[in-house]
Amino acid sequence: MNILIATTDQHRKDAYYVREEVFVKEQGVPMTLEIDDLEEEAIHFIGYQGNQPIAASRMRFVDDYAKMERICVRKNSRGKGLGKEILLAMENKALKENIKKAKLHAQVQAKDFYKSLGYSVLSDKEFMDAGIPHVAMVKNL
Repeated sequence: MNILIATTDQHRKDAYYVREEVFVKEQGVPMTLEIDDLEEEAIHFIGYQGNQPIAASRMRFVDDYAKMERICVRKNSRGKGLGKEILLAMENKALKENIKKAKLHAQVQAKDFYKSLGYSVLSDKEFMDAGIPHVAMVKNL
């Protein structure tokens, strides 16, 4: 997979397309919640297989940490380590910006995936986001 930081309108459209496929169509998140008022301050990542967008995410710098958000891989491309690839690209970008901590809100069903990549659950208390149970997780980069 070729991972890029979105620098063009087409990159951004492709990232939104992947997010819509995964979060809106597959998981039932309303589009009004998926695309929010934080898009402009975020760094968007897009993963391509050939010319097909298959993975996406966004990252924001909040206080002294990188907030990893909207990490997703299209259904037919899962199970190939692509989620790990895009998250590592995000972490590398954070380190280049001299950010040493990452934080994310993981869907409960993905908690073990993030644990396998060095993230720790901040609190076992679950919370709902867009109707899906989540936990807060952190990692020192």
